[in-house]
Amino acid sequence: MANEVRATVLYDAPGPKALMRNRIYTAVTIIVLVAIAWWVLSTLGEKGQLDPAKWKPFTQANTWKTYILPGLLGTLKAAATSIVFAIIFGVIFGLGRLSESKLIRGVSGVVVEFFRAIPVLLLMIFSYQLFALYKLVPPSSLAFWAVVVALTLYNGSVIAEVLRAGINSLPKGQTEAARALGMSHRQTMWTILLPQSVAAMLPALIAQMVIALKDTALGYQIGYIEVVRSGIQSASTNQNFLASLFVVGVIMILINYTLTLLAERVERQLRAGRARRNIFARVPEAGPSVGLDTKDTVNVDWRAPGYVELENPDQGH
Repeated sequence: MANEVRATVLYDAPGPKALMRNRIYTAVTIIVLVAIAWWVLSTLGEKGQLDPAKWKPFTQANTWKTYILPGLLGTLKAAATSIVFAIIFGVIFGLGRLSESKLIRGVSGVVVEFFRAIPVLLLMIFSYQLFALYKLVPPSSLAFWAVVVALTLYNGSVIAEVLRAGINSLPKGQTEAARALGMSHRQTMWTILLPQSVAAMLPALIAQMVIALKDTALGYQIGYIEVVRSGIQSASTNQNFLASLFVVGVIMILINYTLTLLAERVERQLRAGRARRNIFARVPEAGPSVGLDTKDTVNVDWRAPGYVELENPDQGH
C-alpha cells in the first residue's frame, strides 16, 4: 500500500476529466505535427530536394575527407581549446569576485560584466583584426585564435558568474566553521567551498560547453574552417544544400547529446559517494520509488559484495 502513495508537490494528481483532456490535447498535437511534417516533406519532394542524387555524395568517402571531417576537426579543436581556457578564466575571475580585496573584486567584476555583455561575433572580429594588425599570431592561425579568444572571454565570464553563484549558494555555516578553525579565506575557498560547488554548477558548465561548440560556427564570418562552413562548401559543390545542412545538423546534435550524457553521468557519480572517483563505474541505484526523493534514495553508496541490510538486529543471530 505504501508503494502506491505518490507525493505531489507542485500540483494535484489529475482526475478522470483532466486525464481525458490531456489525451485529447496529445492526440491533436500529434496529428498537427504529422500534418506539418507531411506538408514539409511533400514540398521538398516536389522541389527535388529528396532525390537520391542529392544524398549520394554523403555515401562517398571523398565528400567526408574533403569537407565534413576537416570541418568537424576544426570545430572540435576550437571548442575544446576555448573550453579549457574558459574554465581557467572562469575560476580565476569567479574567485576574484569573491575575494576579500575590494580592488580585486572590482576589477574582476568589471572584466566579467564587460565580456559577458559583448556579442561573441563582435569579439571574434575584433580579435581577428587585432591579431592581424599587430601580428600577434601566425597568419595561418589568425582565424583559429580569434575564435578561441572570443569564446574564452565570453564563456569564461559566464562560468565565472556560475562559479560565484554556486559558491554563494552553499550554507554560510561552512564558511563560519572554517574561519572558526583558523582557516584563511584562500584555504576555505579551495578546500571547502569550491569542491562542493562543482557538483552544483556542473550542468551549467556542460551547457556552456555546448554553447561554445555551437558558437564555433560564427567563425565562418572570419574564414575559420569549421563543420558548418565545410557543409556549405560541400553544398555549393554538389548543389544539395538541404542534404548538407541536414547532415551537419545531425552531427552537431550527436555531439551535443554525447556531452549531455557525459554531464549526467559525471553528476550522478559526484552524488554517489565513493563512486565519484571513477566516472565510468556503474552507479548504484536505489530501490523502488515511493514518490519522494530523500537523502537515502538520492545519495546511494557502494555496498560490499554479499552485503545484507539488517532491519532487525535479531536477524544476525
